[in-house]
Amino acid sequence: MKFVNIGFNNMILDTRIVAVISPESAPAKRMVGEAKDSARIIDCTGGRRTKSVIVTDTDHVILCALSCEALYTRLNDNKNDDNGDRI
Repeated sequence: MKFVNIGFNNMILDTRIVAVISPESAPAKRMVGEAKDSARIIDCTGGRRTKSVIVTDTDHVILCALSCEALYTRLNDNKNDDNGDRI
């Protein structure tokens, strides 16, 4: 279990992340809207544009200013640190 920095000193447990998706698609926009209506949204953008949406196993939706690729890299670096392996 490791924390991943998702920008602006915000951290999330890597084991809680179910998906990291682009905010541009209609289903993602619908998911964000529904999360706002039911108070399950967490805005970690620091006032910047949302570049990725993180879905957690607790059904919370986290808005992030980092791109999906940047989060992917951070998550993989975090997992490699657990094993001591580097690719």
